[in-house]
Amino acid sequence: MRSVRLALVLAIAAIPAAAEDIGDAARGAEVFTRHCKVCHQIGEGAVNRVGPHLDGVFGRKAGSVSDFNYSKSMSRMGADGLIWTLETLDAYIENPKALVTGTRMNFSGIPAAEDRAALMAFLRDWSDRPQDIPESEPTARKTDPDLSPEILAIAGDPDYGEYLASECQTCHQADGSDQGIPSITGWPTEDFVIAMHAYKQKLRPHPVMQMMAGRLNEEEIAALAAFFATGNQ
Repeated sequence: MRSVRLALVLAIAAIPAAAEDIGDAARGAEVFTRHCKVCHQIGEGAVNRVGPHLDGVFGRKAGSVSDFNYSKSMSRMGADGLIWTLETLDAYIENPKALVTGTRMNFSGIPAAEDRAALMAFLRDWSDRPQDIPESEPTARKTDPDLSPEILAIAGDPDYGEYLASECQTCHQADGSDQGIPSITGWPTEDFVIAMHAYKQKLRPHPVMQMMAGRLNEEEIAALAAFFATGNQ
């Protein structure tokens, strides 16, 4: 592990001065202890606890650690192709339910970007390819814009949303049942908007949902959110 840490130091030293700060791994260890350690282990001899171990998390498919009982939602996201990269892990740590709506992880997230960057720098110490920091997958730097408060504040028209919803309901059941495709009926509007923009920004990996969300503008997403929040009644 000493050689891995040396490689990490050399990789960081090679980053041009103009590059964005990738995070302080020592501070990240403190963030891990404060927010993560009660459920997760990392490092030599790490095992699954309440949550899966986090050794080699970068480049790992979501829901793929053996002998761990994942939620149906996390397993589904892994089957859809969600891979833990710097971008997707940052989104998950900031707000777990924005990326994986039905996750069992009872954690509201880490809002401070500096704390998340520090935590991921620490997690990279135990990744398979720390020499890839920060230019290449699975530790490529996030480039998509964050969702602004103005987008979340858009008041959607539920009647317009009902007009738009027919295409959604070719897959998602209007009665809210889950028949292999998750229900979106009764979702809180903010959760719906965040999820759709995550598909639009290609954070969530499902290709059909990426295509569908990519065709919608901000007002249309807000309208659909307002409609589905009513329970389709």
